[in-house]
This record gives sequence, C-alpha cells and structure tokens, in this order.
Amino acid sequence: MDIDKKARAKQKLQQPVCLWLTGLPAAGKSTIANALERHLFAVGRHTYLLDGDDIRLGLNKDLGFSETDRTENIRRVSEVARLLVDAGLIVIVSFISPHRAHRDRARSLFEPGEFLEIFVDTPLQECERRDPKGLYAKARRGEIRNFTGIDSPYEPPLAPEVHLQTTLQTPDECVACIHQAMIRQFPLDSSSVPS
Repeated sequence: MDIDKKARAKQKLQQPVCLWLTGLPAAGKSTIANALERHLFAVGRHTYLLDGDDIRLGLNKDLGFSETDRTENIRRVSEVARLLVDAGLIVIVSFISPHRAHRDRARSLFEPGEFLEIFVDTPLQECERRDPKGLYAKARRGEIRNFTGIDSPYEPPLAPEVHLQTTLQTPDECVACIHQAMIRQFPLDSSSVPS
C-alpha cells in the first residue's frame, strides 16, 4: 500500500501506540481509560478506546466466558487494536485480560515499543467493595461462573510498563503516570505525546 502506518502517524503528528489496561473487574480500568482518552483528546491526539463491556455488546456478543471464548475475545480485540495502531491512532484497550499468555500474544502483534502494558492494580477486597454492577456478589452466590478473581484466576503482569495502584492514586494521577510512560517510550519525538 502507498499509505502506510508511518505516513498516517506523520499526518496525525503522533506516535501510534497501544495502551493496554489490565486488572480485576472493578479495578478502575474503564474510569482511568476514559480519563486518559479525555486528556489525550483535549490536547489534540487522535485516539480510540476499546472497552471490554462495549466490545461484548457488538463485535464479541457471540462469546461467553469459557476459556475458549476468553481466548477468542482477546484475540479479536488484539487484532482490532493492531489495525487501529496501523491507522496511526493511540489505542486505549481496557480489558480484564486475565492471562499473561493472552497479553503476551497481543503484544507480539505490535512493533517493539508500540505496546504498553498498564497494570491497574486494585486488591480483590477493594474491587468487591466497589462492585458497581453487583457481579462479585452474584459470583459469590454462584449465580455467575468463571468470574475472574472468584472462580477464575487473574495473572498479574510480571513487568508492566506502568503499574498503577488505585487505592493510592486518583484517576488523574494514574493518567499522569501513563503520560510519563509515553514520554519515556518516545523521548525523541515530542510530537508523539501530549504537551
């Protein structure tokens, strides 16, 4: 193709990247992702947010929560994120993505430096306390099966580019940490990150 990722990024005056937020249900991923996108949009960046709940209403509405379906869920989202990065966008992915192998597979689709894993680290007890949709309570009563953190495991990242602790940081402080990580990732290209 005559128009490639480099040309699209140059037109948008930014470095395309996938910012992958992972953590337990109710950890604060969507809140942080929304705040991050608002910030980037306000400073003129071209972004797109892929949120787990929204994707399951459309692209992945045919998938359940079995291990096979979870694998396919992340595979599809990874491919969409790769296409959006190829379009020159800063893509924010907000998914539980509980398995390291799935996140590693997602990372493998991107060029070196184009994928930043962001661990939204919130203790299980705090996630259960928040429980905005009442899902933990249902899982504890056995009404929901394969619920991450209760009867399905979550594997925390071993070396994320960004480690957020939502019991110690506000959403705005989390956004600032991600912003700093972007600056560290692309130090020679001031146009690639918000000013």
